Amino acid sequence: QVQLVESGGGLVQAGGSLRLSCAASGIIFSAAAMGWYRQVPGKQQELVATVTSGESTNYADSVKGRFTISRDNAANTVFLQMNSLKPEDTAVYYCKSRARAYRSTQYMDYWGKGTLVTVSS
Repeated sequence: QVQLVESGGGLVQAGGSLRLSCAASGIIFSAAAMGWYRQVPGKQQELVATVTSGESTNYADSVKGRFTISRDNAANTVFLQMNSLKPEDTAVYYCKSRARAYRSTQYMDYWGKGTLVTVSS
């Protein structure tokens, strides 16, 4: 069974920092592309950052220079370090994986349930 479990969300003041974690199980993590997305109720989900199996990274323009995505293959975990947070970063943050589950030959998209980040002004 594939599971992605996010943690690290919470309430922080503008200018503060948070570190999100996403622990994955049931997938071949080292070969997976991982990403963070966010969604504000009533708005479209948006990509925040991605990291490939080869550790190439991509960021939304709105978070470049403030957020850093990283992965620890030994721990099957992807992180999102968020610095200089702004009220507009308030959203539910979701972890996504494009991965192959154990005993599967297909790559599929898997999602976590999300963690809420609230940035107060």
